[in-house]
Order: sequence, then C-alpha cells, then structure tokens
Amino acid sequence: MKSRRTLDIVGAGNLGLNGLFASLLGVLSLAELGFSRAVESSMYKPIAEDDEDLVCAYLAFYRTVYRRIGAAVFLGGLALLPFVGRLVHGDVPPGIDLRLVYFIHLASAALGYLVFAYRGPVLSAHHRSDVALHVRTALALVQYAVVFAILYFTRSYYLYVLATVAFTAATNLCIMLAARRLFPRIAPRGRLPEALRRKVVADVKAVCLHRFGGIVSASTDNLVLSSALGLVAVAAYGNYFYVVTSVVAFVYAIHSSMTAGFGNKIHVEGRAATLGSFLRANRLVLAAVAWCAAMMLALYQPFVRVWTRDDPALVRHAATPLLMTLYFYADQSRQLLLSLKGAAALWRGDRWKPLVSGLANLSLSVALALLLPEPWKLDGVIGATLLCVVAIEIPWEARAVFGPFFGKGAAPGYWRQQAHFALLAVGLSALAWGCARLVPLSGFAGLLAKAAAAGALSGAAVLALFRSDLAAARGAGRTQR
Repeated sequence: MKSRRTLDIVGAGNLGLNGLFASLLGVLSLAELGFSRAVESSMYKPIAEDDEDLVCAYLAFYRTVYRRIGAAVFLGGLALLPFVGRLVHGDVPPGIDLRLVYFIHLASAALGYLVFAYRGPVLSAHHRSDVALHVRTALALVQYAVVFAILYFTRSYYLYVLATVAFTAATNLCIMLAARRLFPRIAPRGRLPEALRRKVVADVKAVCLHRFGGIVSASTDNLVLSSALGLVAVAAYGNYFYVVTSVVAFVYAIHSSMTAGFGNKIHVEGRAATLGSFLRANRLVLAAVAWCAAMMLALYQPFVRVWTRDDPALVRHAATPLLMTLYFYADQSRQLLLSLKGAAALWRGDRWKPLVSGLANLSLSVALALLLPEPWKLDGVIGATLLCVVAIEIPWEARAVFGPFFGKGAAPGYWRQQAHFALLAVGLSALAWGCARLVPLSGFAGLLAKAAAAGALSGAAVLALFRSDLAAARGAGRTQR
C-alpha cells in the first residue's frame, strides 16, 4: 500500500501521472480482447476429463496468440508516444520527461504479454488461484518497502517508476515459475484441432466486446479527469479509488477461486447442482461485501485525511466517499455471477452490454465533468460509472445467465437475495458509521479507535446473522480436504 510518506515525497502530480499512464495502457490492452478468459473457460472440460494433451494444446495456442498481442500493444503504444503530452491539462511536474516515463510503462506492459502472461490461466483453471494471490501479496510487501527506501534516500521519481515496473515483472515471472513447478506436465505443445480453434475464436468475438466496454469504463475516468481538471484531480481520485481496489483484493480472495469450481461442477454435476452451490456461495460473498462497504463508509474520510495529512487538494467532501462506497458495493455484488458466467462461457447473451455501458459511461462522464461546478466534477465522473453499473450492467448480466442457463424461473430467487443483502448493507453501514462518529478522537489514533468500534459491532452483527452459513462452509471445506 502506498504510504503517506510516499505521497509527500513523490507529490500529487507525479502520482497522477502513474494513474494516467495506467489508464492509457489499459486502453491499449484492448488488443488482448479477453482472449485469456475464453481459453481458460475452454480448459475446464479437458481438465475435468483429465485430457492432458488437449490442455497442453490450448496452452500452446494461447502462448502464440499472446506473443502477437504483446507485439501489437508495443507497436500501438509507440504510435501514441508523440501525443502523450496532449493528455495532461496544465503543468507537468518539473524535471519529468512524459515520453520517457510512458515508454517505461509501455515496455513493462508489452513484456508481460510477450513472456509471462500465458501461464496464469493454468493455475486458475486448476483451482490454484491462491498461489498467484500469495505471490502477489508477498512481493507487494517487499515492493512497498523497497520503493519507500528509494524515495526516502534518493527522491527520484524515475527510480520509483523503474522499481515499480521491476516488481511487476518479478511478480509475473514468479507466477509463471509456480505454474511450471505445480504442473510440470502442462507445457505448451501440440496443435489445437481446427474445430476447437474456431470455437475459441468465436468465443473471443463475444468476449472482445466485454473487454472493450470494460476497458472503456475502467480506464477513461482518469483520462477525463486529467483532460478536464489536471493531474492533481487524478491523484485525488486515485487516493479514493485506491481504497476501493485494496478492499476489492480482500473480496477477490473469497470468490476468485470459485470460478474453476463452477467450471468443474457444470461439467460433472450439471446445472441444478451448480445453481444451488452458486446461491449458497453468493450469500457468503454478499455478506462479506456488505461488511466491507460498512467499514469503508465509516472509515473512508478519516483514513484519507490521515493519509494525505488533510491536504485540501486531495481531501474531497463527504459525497465522494459515499459514491465510492456505493460503487464498491454495486460492482462487487455481481462478481460471483460474473465468475459463474465466465465458467459457463455465457458471453454471447450480453455481448453488447459492455459496449453500451462503456460508451454511456464515457459520454456521461465527459458531460458531467464539463457541466458541473468545480467541486463536483470528480463526483460526477464517479456517479456516471455507478449509474451505468446499476442501470445497465447488472440487469443485463442477470438476464444473460438466468435466461439461457438456469431458466427464468430461477431469477426471482436471485433478485430477492440481492435485495435482502442490499438492505443489510444499508443497515450495517448505518451501524458502523454511527459507531465511528461517536469516537471523538482524530488523527491516526482516532482512525484506529473508529475502526475498532465500527468493526466490533458490525462484525458481531454479521457473525450472528451468518453463523450457520460459516459453519456449513467450514464443513464443506473439511469434506473437500
């Protein structure tokens, strides 16, 4: 996690550059077209049937395509190099060569595709997403210590960027080596039959629309803010959004490993058993998401104030953390359904959804950034994303799964579950926020005291309400072991 000291040393403008280039390269990663998701879902059936040769053929095909993607990302990035300066509104931090920093980020992104990325799905398809998570967590802890030391002793933004890129490459390399060690017999060899190649390509045609819309939604907020308000606004947005991504990592650890399990269950036990497992798992995921949202609302603003030392350029009014918390809950409440959809390769039913939502988000974000008063422009961009998720993406996704796969008769049960947990999230949030407000302390000590008070009461409420679910989950885990 970025420390407050890192923010002090690097400065808001330089941190804004990181967010800007990450978003720009996210747009370039459209070249990937969601190919990894299509190949990973294709592996579930041969893995369930223990067809090792076919899994290896998929991996060989995957490696070839990813090398082409890496070349496309690098060449596309070079083509954008002359125009990088036009994406920044206002002054650039002194002593910074925009093109050089952008090129470093670009080389890192392309290297990942060319060398490392094709091995990742081997772990997730074999129910071992935990390995990649452990690698990322361990190296992230080392990275933050090294980056802090670099900044503290050298105050060099270039070394900071190079160290960040180096640790990204090291993380990808370690994941690749872990996949080789755990599954030494799975290696890229053989040729995928033509019929299966055509099926993968057909799936990619549907997945690419999902990828396009997702990248537009995820990557354009920083670009809009940079163009309309400048790098300090991007840094402020990055501070608030970084809290979301940090908490998402916790929720992701809960549901990420379930995708391969759904893929296996679909091919071994059938759809009825899969529906029951999905609804039971969704209860636990929604309970975790509701508690996380409650803690975020209670601690968001106190945390940002401590982190930024109450810098008025980086601390927003109360609407910003509220909108970010609402976005977090709305986005995470549908993630298990998306995991199931990916496991079942149900991409065609809502293939136009990401495109419609992404373009609507971009248009609404630009309009609100231009029309709203200065203090509310950032909130307008966040609100546009939230509105598109709730009004367009969530209903469309549910219809794509429950219509063709489970049948429309199963949908009401899912919507009732979603509604119940939305009300639970409101109640937990009110409880946690009220507890935090009763703590009169400020600063770091106040933050800890607020977290203890809000976490104790809201956590006790969750444990009391879902005691039987947790006991059943523990029993299922012991049975599987």
